[in-house]
Amino acid sequence: MKNLRTYGNAPFKIAVIHGGPGAGGEMAPVARELACDWGVLEPLQTATSLQGQIEELKTVLDKSGDPPVTLIGFSWGAWLSFMVAAYYPQVAEKLILVGSGPYEHRYAERIQQTRLRRLSEAERAKYRSIVNTLNDPAAEGKPVAFARLGALASKTDRYDPIVDGSDENESPARRGNIFHNVLRDAVEMRGSGKLLELAKRIDCPVVAIHGDYDPHPAEGVQGPLSATLKHFRLILLKNCGHKPWIERLARDEFYRVLKAELQEGL
Repeated sequence: MKNLRTYGNAPFKIAVIHGGPGAGGEMAPVARELACDWGVLEPLQTATSLQGQIEELKTVLDKSGDPPVTLIGFSWGAWLSFMVAAYYPQVAEKLILVGSGPYEHRYAERIQQTRLRRLSEAERAKYRSIVNTLNDPAAEGKPVAFARLGALASKTDRYDPIVDGSDENESPARRGNIFHNVLRDAVEMRGSGKLLELAKRIDCPVVAIHGDYDPHPAEGVQGPLSATLKHFRLILLKNCGHKPWIERLARDEFYRVLKAELQEGL
């Protein structure tokens, strides 16, 4: 399966890393916007294990990019970029973490609490049922459950969205498989403290861009990373949900901030 798209012309010094795990294609609008000025890689995660995704991304950057590169990681992709920069610091020039998940377990329960508050009673029951299905190793119907969870999360995670131009084209079955296997191991790393420990191995500048309406608490990114990274800043966008590039009131500011960070680092 093809695991890379390219935009613009070489040298490819920027890579956009999608979320999910398994939401291949969702960073395409960002890649197209940036390709007016830079060569951009859009790796598509196809490996079904955490270590497999780390190695897959590192291999793509080495073979098709011009390392060190700036990694723009969205949601799960922020964690993946963080891990790759820790294990293979030679490939990362700068990390830009967009809508990252929290780096300590104590912040994580706030995500679901916020989402549930934004749903109706019937939707809350459906949300809990879907999460239980995805967390049950023996449960069937995970591809369908994954799609339904995405629909509910989209409703809770957006502030004032415009049309989402994502080029999502991975099969639901494959997305569900990747989501379950990869996220399980990553969450275990966070719970044990091993995820945050990786910060000690990261020397490049790290910038987090986060929406103030994002259910993923900005404090769960700023607090842990500012205490452990050598070079870290957080930029909070007003009236902005989890995916800044689809937010009517924040999209322009997101791209202004993002391009300024790229110009500074390249």
